[in-house]
Amino acid sequence: MKLYSCLLFLFLCIAISFAQNTTITASVELLEEANSLSITQEIEYTNTSTKTLTEIFLNDWANAFSHKLTPLGKKFTEDYERKFYYANEEERGSTLLLKLTNNEENLIWERPENQPDIIRVKLNKVLLPQQSLKLSLVYTVKIPSSSFTRFGYDDKGYKLNYWLITPSVYKNSWQTYSHKNLDDMYFNKFNLSLNLLLPKNYSVFSSLHQQIEDTQITLTGHKLLNTKLYLLKEAEFKSFNTRYFTLISNIDNNTMQEGMQSIIINRIADYLQQHLGNFPQDKMLLTQEDYLNNPVYGLNQLPKFIQPFPDGFQYEIKMLKSITRQYLANSLTLNPRTEKWVYDAITTKLMIDYVNTYYKDMKLLGNLSSIIGVRWFHLADVNFNYRYAFLYLNMARMNLDQPVNSQTDSLLKFNKNIAIPFKAGVGLEVLDDYLKENKIPNAIKYFFNTYQLSEVTADDFYESLQKYSNKNINWFKNDYINSSKKIDFKIQAVEKETDSLIVHIKNKSSNQIPVPVYGLSKNKIVYKTWVSPQNGNYTAKIPKKNVTRIAVNYEGILPEFNQRNNYKKVTGIFNRPPQIRLLKDIEDPRYQQSFLMPEFSYNLYDGLSLGPRLSNRSFLRKTFNYKISPKYGLRSNALVGSATLSNTHQYQEQPIYQVTYGFSGTRNSYAKNLFYYRFSPYLNIYFREPDLRNNKRQILSLRSVNVLRDGSILNPTEEPDYSIANIQYTYSNRNFINYFATTLDYQVAKKFSKISATAKWRKLFLNNRQIELRLFAGAFLFNESTNSNYFSFALDRPSDYMFDYNYYGRSESSGLFSQQYIAAEGGFKSKLEPAFANQYMLTANTSFTLWNWIMLYADVGIVKNRTQKAEFLYDSGIRLNLVQDYFEIYLPLYSSLGWEPEQNNYDQKIRFIISLDFNTLIKLFTRKWY
Repeated sequence: MKLYSCLLFLFLCIAISFAQNTTITASVELLEEANSLSITQEIEYTNTSTKTLTEIFLNDWANAFSHKLTPLGKKFTEDYERKFYYANEEERGSTLLLKLTNNEENLIWERPENQPDIIRVKLNKVLLPQQSLKLSLVYTVKIPSSSFTRFGYDDKGYKLNYWLITPSVYKNSWQTYSHKNLDDMYFNKFNLSLNLLLPKNYSVFSSLHQQIEDTQITLTGHKLLNTKLYLLKEAEFKSFNTRYFTLISNIDNNTMQEGMQSIIINRIADYLQQHLGNFPQDKMLLTQEDYLNNPVYGLNQLPKFIQPFPDGFQYEIKMLKSITRQYLANSLTLNPRTEKWVYDAITTKLMIDYVNTYYKDMKLLGNLSSIIGVRWFHLADVNFNYRYAFLYLNMARMNLDQPVNSQTDSLLKFNKNIAIPFKAGVGLEVLDDYLKENKIPNAIKYFFNTYQLSEVTADDFYESLQKYSNKNINWFKNDYINSSKKIDFKIQAVEKETDSLIVHIKNKSSNQIPVPVYGLSKNKIVYKTWVSPQNGNYTAKIPKKNVTRIAVNYEGILPEFNQRNNYKKVTGIFNRPPQIRLLKDIEDPRYQQSFLMPEFSYNLYDGLSLGPRLSNRSFLRKTFNYKISPKYGLRSNALVGSATLSNTHQYQEQPIYQVTYGFSGTRNSYAKNLFYYRFSPYLNIYFREPDLRNNKRQILSLRSVNVLRDGSILNPTEEPDYSIANIQYTYSNRNFINYFATTLDYQVAKKFSKISATAKWRKLFLNNRQIELRLFAGAFLFNESTNSNYFSFALDRPSDYMFDYNYYGRSESSGLFSQQYIAAEGGFKSKLEPAFANQYMLTANTSFTLWNWIMLYADVGIVKNRTQKAEFLYDSGIRLNLVQDYFEIYLPLYSSLGWEPEQNNYDQKIRFIISLDFNTLIKLFTRKWY
């Protein structure tokens, strides 16, 4: 009788549990020719909240691909992902909802404004707490191309993610989020039953239980948190049995035998079982697409023929990250849009501990660290786990870091994918070192097992950490996770007592973070202690014996903004000894470092210029920078080069985010055997929006440009020496679809004063055609150099008397180098007369798409010189927009000169833009990350 009662109680518990889960049943037919799915579906939804519901929201993320300007489409353009915007209609996806009923009664539904991938369903009667209803849907899903998100159709078949309509989560209110390619649909656990009708040549891969009867394939699963499904023509997945679950994966390593892969996967499964707990499903689906969307950054950039790590290491780290992410994502029901950082923190912490356990001595460069030449770099000295703090600091040094708990769609791509996950994991590592006794690993395991497949929030994670802490760790939430304030400490002074040292530490930020203090002897740790958070500056007392130097954060445990002020000598001469290293390297804060690098540049008159560059610039930015770069011009046989000195102040949560001031000096040739010297002190003030994804920027620049030029009898200079005071304001909002920038410029010198304004607007239309308009207006307030056009406004080729532009042959009036085009001042492409204006100039430059990257351009303008009447000029032609603003060719057609192709020397009328500057070119690849 007791046994019967226990079984009955167990059955009732299971029944109640199943009733509280959403249950989805669907019949799905693959229509291969149309790349679509015909779906008949039922959703049994239970109101598990305490509120009465009058409407239900459904996630229909397949419809996010229906238009260029959906939230997903806009996210692609924000990240300069061009494929979706230029895609054919057949490549995009959509949902056609044919029927939505409850008990055979049609329901009123709509898609909320600006959320075409969400469905709002108005209920015919209210849904009380703990009541259930059944929704019946008939719809067709048009599957998008996999070229957008890696999920969709391709030659191999169909890789489906977020393809099924599912209920949104209700937690105090409806948590409705649009698809933004962030891999973050918010699910409540649900039960799923699918009946698939597929062509005979397809196989099914998923984490669901599968039954096949004739042509009918049935898939079932319980307490699920994803709908991932692969329908493939060829089997590319392998199964690996572990002691806890079966792994189904297509993440392959062709250089490793399957048996070795199995050993690695079992070791990872054992590790996660020990450090987290049981995985709640029998199967885990691990896909190459998921990995590529969130790879092990650093390893994913390595070419396949470069294998710097021991056999299996790269595969093991790749699988470790991928399996850990799936382990957490299918176990915890955190909101991935607002609380993703918890997943990231645990994943990164587990990866750090795994490497410390099995590969403690692994270097960041792997086996390359032992190669002669490479091993001389400090980069070869650091361990593999060094990369986490380093890559976060990349954003902090650029003043682009964001709070760890930021909503994922508000983050810059580099922050979302790299900096935030790494900072979160390093934060747990800081806690672990601060608390000792394995408290953080125990807290993580407790959190995982307590809240597995249960309602959970980030606050529950904080409480789990505090539960296992013997100290107050409120700082972790308030000053580390919820803040982007920099961590920066500086040793102010060291007081010597009989047997101890009193260390006074300045906290250069307003946050309260604990800090480790070290006593060193010959760069070896003699003593270490943690100083708990204190109001204002910190004080620590350490033993004096054998200590020759004091350091703060010596091991780099804290992701500190600047570690170069963390040292103070007790004995000896230098706090940080000076050091010169060959080639650029990561910084070693133990030393005052300078880096010696080879550098080259090119112009027509100096030819190829080669020389050393001495600077303090390492791979991470610094606020204070110097560079001395003497070069030898191989054609001019002369010493040329430059020197710069600058200092930057960064500000957070203010409209002014950066102030930079400095001095630069340059010597180069401006003609054959003629040199110029340019000296310029400057002050730049930078403004930006609080939302870092917003591309609006403002710059106020003040500078003095002082130029000295050589002269000769054969080539006398029109204006040999001069000084110009320049004030410039620039506003820009550069985006993929809408581009706008404007500049106001005022210059005053001894012989002239002038003012000008430039505006540039660019628009990409839905039909993939682009139009661009540029306006320029400039006028002299006074001009006493009318005998020369050196300071005049130029119609097609500015004289660049302030030496701002990268001319390769600035004094050329004929030949290839004279055809270089720089979009400045008048902006004309044809060489017309008058070519200069010493009174005022008004021009308009426009272009629009003919086909793909072929455009038609036209310029019109008015040029006015003193004592002469105003001249109206125009030109037009074909613009080959190969790489916009970086590599373009202009072919003149019709202008004030007439039909130019029939005129002599037409090849010399062609103009081109080409950028050979590395810093300029690199922006093509980094703009989507920052």
